[in-house]
Amino acid sequence: MNEVIDQIAAKAGIAPDVAEKAVGTILGFLQREAPDGPVTKMIAAIPGASDLVAQFGGEEASGGGGLLGGLLGAIGGGGGIMALGQQLMSSGLSMGEVTSLAKATIETARQHAGNDVVDQVVGSIPGLHQFL
Repeated sequence: MNEVIDQIAAKAGIAPDVAEKAVGTILGFLQREAPDGPVTKMIAAIPGASDLVAQFGGEEASGGGGLLGGLLGAIGGGGGIMALGQQLMSSGLSMGEVTSLAKATIETARQHAGNDVVDQVVGSIPGLHQFL
């Protein structure tokens, strides 16, 4: 996974240790929000991705999202992609870095899992395509 993380970190312009945690968080979010079949294929295709999800992917599920996530949850939005963005920014990333990281992660997923699988995952999560 180090090679994959190094590649994503370089594309996003962030440190590899920050990228590792952020990619695990993003993949964990996708695992929770996307249909099981496509997202399982995607994560399985990326070397080391399952380990990252296990290590970092459960943070948002444990009640993250902060004020914005809580407000969106109160109106029925559940936080979704906005809560993920807020969680990543609270770890010290700027909005531009979050966007770059998301694009690099999806690009890497396409290299390993193929466009069809990744398109199914991205298309199943409201608002995700706006960041890619």
